[in-house]
Amino acid sequence: MELQEKLKILSDSAKYDVSCSSSGGTRKNIRGGIGNSHMSGICHSWADDGRCISLLKILLTNCCIYDCVYCVNRVTNDVPRAQFTPDEIVNLTIEFYRRNYIEGLFLSSAIIKNPDYTMELMLQVVKNLREENRFNGYIHMKAIPGADSNLIAQAGLYADRMSVNIELPSEQGLKLLAPQKKKEAIIRPMNFIHNQIGQKAEEKKLFKKSPLFVPAGQSTQLIIGATPDRDLNILRLSEGLYKKFNLKRVYYSAYVPVSSHPNLPSISNPPMLREHRLYQADWLLRYYGFSASELLNEEQPDFDTGIDPKANWAIRNLQCFPIEVNKADYSMLLRVPGIGVRSAIRIVQARRMKILSYENLKKIGVVLKRARFFITCNGKYYNELGFNENIIRQALVGDAAPKLLEQRYNWEQLSMFSTGV
Repeated sequence: MELQEKLKILSDSAKYDVSCSSSGGTRKNIRGGIGNSHMSGICHSWADDGRCISLLKILLTNCCIYDCVYCVNRVTNDVPRAQFTPDEIVNLTIEFYRRNYIEGLFLSSAIIKNPDYTMELMLQVVKNLREENRFNGYIHMKAIPGADSNLIAQAGLYADRMSVNIELPSEQGLKLLAPQKKKEAIIRPMNFIHNQIGQKAEEKKLFKKSPLFVPAGQSTQLIIGATPDRDLNILRLSEGLYKKFNLKRVYYSAYVPVSSHPNLPSISNPPMLREHRLYQADWLLRYYGFSASELLNEEQPDFDTGIDPKANWAIRNLQCFPIEVNKADYSMLLRVPGIGVRSAIRIVQARRMKILSYENLKKIGVVLKRARFFITCNGKYYNELGFNENIIRQALVGDAAPKLLEQRYNWEQLSMFSTGV
């Protein structure tokens, strides 16, 4: 098979993996080397659906021994198959980098023969790039569940970021759609990578030349909508992963109906709005001090698609509002819809100098068409509609619902074979 045909098949097969963030790398260039992921060395380019398109994003192979019914690359699916050799991926990466097509490599793979064999081939790629070609651009690679820990340990010395995709949010989901996969086989490499990152960080404090291990951390991906898991369970899982493994990101991927099966939901389009709400909630977990149990509960296990999670929480907790922006502490300011991290910091800093007015809040960057329902400014409440749950919800629903996501969502990964962009 011609190399171009392989590239077309395997770049297209990789588009369902969304956990391809290129941020967080600090690998500097070396004398005689090419590429640089230090600071702004990676050029970030994002598609409308949030997927990174600045990396050469490919699979080593889409030939798989597993039969996960939700996956386009499952062994029983009739699709074109291809496999790169390690040298072919190395040459593509170097040549594409020299032509300024890409700034790094995102390498994943289906499981060919067995996890160890697949991981060995991927290790050859990154080792060749770093040692023989002295490539110092950003590399994000997958750790294959079930592969030997020694192989993952070696790969972690060459990659900037590694990820182990959980994909299905529960054991019940695995049994239903991917019975060949086991929860323990997925969690074990995540725990190993977490421990290695901590160990190498401690060694670095003692020995300056101690090698880094996955310096940009690890991430994972959860598929949304392929199983009947509720948003509450998904968010609790993410919260636990952040706490236990110190993940950099949990990526959420709306299930794309690529096949039909009795165990799969009958949908025509991916649940993109649900994915969007989970990303918003994930942001609240990581930067706004919320917990999963605050955002959802057994009585309301799924997010309201008509309003964002932060506004929904505020409406359900009106007893906490309105707050006086000139007196409220930083953590409470963060809980006001329309006030973000930067504007909350600016409020705290500015009110040391003077009493803030409504006009001051506009200049600071507060989104007052949302925040006005939940604040007073110098003792005055500026919402003329009244402090009522139904009125506030009705006013916010139209503003919060991303209408573009409610329309048919035809997305595709940027292709090197498209006639236009």
